Amino acid sequence: MTNPWRLGLLAAIDPIADPRAKVADWLAGHDGVKFYTPNGTTLQNFTGFLKGNDTQDPTTFELSMHDRWVHLHPAAIALTACAAALVNSKGGTFTGEVIGVPSLNYLIRTGLFKYINLPVPVEIQEHEEAGRFIPITQIRNNEALKDAIANLVPLLHAPPEVADPIKYVFSEMVRNVLEHSSSPVGAFVTAQYYQESKRIAIGIADAGIGVFGHMSRHHTVKTDVEAITLALQPGISGTTPRIGGTSFNAGAGLFFTKSIAAFSQNMFLLYSGSAAYRLMRGKGGQASLNPNPLNDHHKFATGLPHWPGTLVGIDINVQQGAAFADLLDQIRHAYRLDVKNRRDYTAKIRFS
Repeated sequence: MTNPWRLGLLAAIDPIADPRAKVADWLAGHDGVKFYTPNGTTLQNFTGFLKGNDTQDPTTFELSMHDRWVHLHPAAIALTACAAALVNSKGGTFTGEVIGVPSLNYLIRTGLFKYINLPVPVEIQEHEEAGRFIPITQIRNNEALKDAIANLVPLLHAPPEVADPIKYVFSEMVRNVLEHSSSPVGAFVTAQYYQESKRIAIGIADAGIGVFGHMSRHHTVKTDVEAITLALQPGISGTTPRIGGTSFNAGAGLFFTKSIAAFSQNMFLLYSGSAAYRLMRGKGGQASLNPNPLNDHHKFATGLPHWPGTLVGIDINVQQGAAFADLLDQIRHAYRLDVKNRRDYTAKIRFS
């Protein structure tokens, strides 16, 4: 079969040796490996996980795993499950081998192999996940979204003033998928709580029309970078050309999400098409909220394997000391100023 869609979790590369040289040698001798990460996948090195992927023909899914250990950020898990579900929806085939690495039990427990049709070498006893992680959840309607939010609450370990903005972001991102993405497999979400750092990591993926497809309906954009940059600005909605959005869609969901990551000195990722925007971790002190995402400490990766939909990854510090109530006021202020700078706008915006 020509142009297979091969999606690898991790390449079997010696993490101690020079990564670039080893990657080149390994890829030269192994046809079809498309995803690589040197020592696990975090938002810090996520573009390394993405490079080499081929999505020309989503009819074959090839899995390759690190032969020692595997650690995947929830965004990587959500993207992998979403891709596998897309291949399943097209009646595609799965090849590769699931290796019994130490972290395999966690990947099984997240439900990843419910979508990857390959035999798993071990059986596990499923323990209660509440307060630790949210297994991969495929969301196709608002009822499933409500259930997912209910599962998110015990994971936060936070008072309402901290939990509410995070629940809003979670709801907003998935609602956008349901209402605007036209994803044939819905949204895939998963999350993990890290007790030691008091951090929650969230991944949300879909296989829909992507940021470019959504934004180009009402805005002039020529590249994925332009579309992503526009989508991250407050008051810009793919549902209308009007600055400030509508009373039901303020065009602030991604801006909210990025701002929460910035405020907690953590990272944010938006990947769609062949580009990915990463908000880099702050260097201490109070983060400034920039309506223009290019003014943030960020990195743009271009020329990536084309993903038709959208992936959002975010790390959030959920310590009770984080003043998220103040954050909402700052976001509203930044939103209001930015909209006024572009055009006089007086309509009421719904932020909840």
